[in-house]
Amino acid sequence: MKKSTFKLLACGLVFTTFALTTACSSDDNNNEEPVNPEPVANRWITVAGALMQTDPGDGNGGTKVYSVSTEDAKNPNISINVYDNGEPVQSTRTARLQSSVDGNTLFNITYTGANGGEFMTYKVNGANKFTESATKVSIAQYAGTSPRWTKLFDGDKTGVAVNVTAPVIVSNEDKTYKYTRGSATVLSLDLQNTLIKAYKQYEIPLSPAEEALGHHIFRLDAPTLNKAGNKLIIGTWMRKTNPVTGANESAFERLGSKSVVVDYPSLENPQVITSTVAFGDTSGYRSFNSFVANDGNIYQATQRDAAKGSYILKITESNQYDNSYVFSLDTALGVKGSYIDAWRYAGNGIAYAVYTHDGAEGQGFVARIDLNAKTAKLVDGITYDAALDFGQYQGFVVDGNQLYIAVTPVGKDGNIYVIDVTTGAVTKGAKLINKPGNHYIGVF
Repeated sequence: MKKSTFKLLACGLVFTTFALTTACSSDDNNNEEPVNPEPVANRWITVAGALMQTDPGDGNGGTKVYSVSTEDAKNPNISINVYDNGEPVQSTRTARLQSSVDGNTLFNITYTGANGGEFMTYKVNGANKFTESATKVSIAQYAGTSPRWTKLFDGDKTGVAVNVTAPVIVSNEDKTYKYTRGSATVLSLDLQNTLIKAYKQYEIPLSPAEEALGHHIFRLDAPTLNKAGNKLIIGTWMRKTNPVTGANESAFERLGSKSVVVDYPSLENPQVITSTVAFGDTSGYRSFNSFVANDGNIYQATQRDAAKGSYILKITESNQYDNSYVFSLDTALGVKGSYIDAWRYAGNGIAYAVYTHDGAEGQGFVARIDLNAKTAKLVDGITYDAALDFGQYQGFVVDGNQLYIAVTPVGKDGNIYVIDVTTGAVTKGAKLINKPGNHYIGVF
């Protein structure tokens, strides 16, 4: 995406198929969605499966969905075959889906392809009956055709998409290296009315000393609204340019973990905050990576720090890292090189993570995490397999005190599992029928 040269406004005209106009609402800062909502009566559970394109488990052949009742999702005598019976959702590669709290709506932004960057919704009607919205809006001209995005926990009102253009090297007048930067976009979507609410574009510099060494933000992802509803915390994926050769360095001494904080709902005033506890990225990959807990603090996972593994970081209500909070997943689980692929806060200080670690050859596991005690343990009662890979996992459902998760090895059948968040008890639910090379990437 080329750097924009037009004047940018927080609210203005947006060109879509329906020539919609953006709107700024005076109540955008009301964070209304409870941390662990009450169970929803007659909630749909939608399973999503990613199709192989060229290599087993690559998930790049598109995404299909199928929905069942909570009763059927819990029933081990029920079989679900999303690949034969499901409905495709619009996406050239793996769709990046979100769902409403009540499970009745899926939200999707098409990832890559001719329709990349197009937002639409699907009404969930059971089985393979999904009604695609007639109204759509494209954010491609602002955030590119492959934006990263998440739904805010604000009562299904808002989604936030983020993007960074390909970073470019800027030189001093004497041709020596100065810094590497891309142009960042932060854009908010009205999920109920299918329109763009606001967007901002800017460069996000690091400190002069960090930039002189070649460090830069390569990607933004996993925006999270703080408890006060006045700031977004956005995760970062860091890279480093060699100042002499101009090439990306595959191995480098990492900085402390970083996030970008912007004002909400204006999306202005980007500020970089840095943790001194961990050094991994905070962007996650295909799912939420930060959550506001019952105590009002934000808890955030880290990735891509092979030397120290994943950490859970704490960001206080002052929107700064609490460097006195040290929670190493390696230490808690007694492993080396832990890597959180995805995780979900489930309420009252308890979270669940899907992860792998050194020596596991990429095999995935599920951990129960206590954020208050800073402990973690492997979840028993789940059938683990060497082909279990959570690398593209996206969706957990938290419905009252129950957490739903899809567990399928690549190319093998698996199950939905239902976990009692209070007791940790695990129940094996509906069977998930697989196809060679495919895998299920979440429940919504």
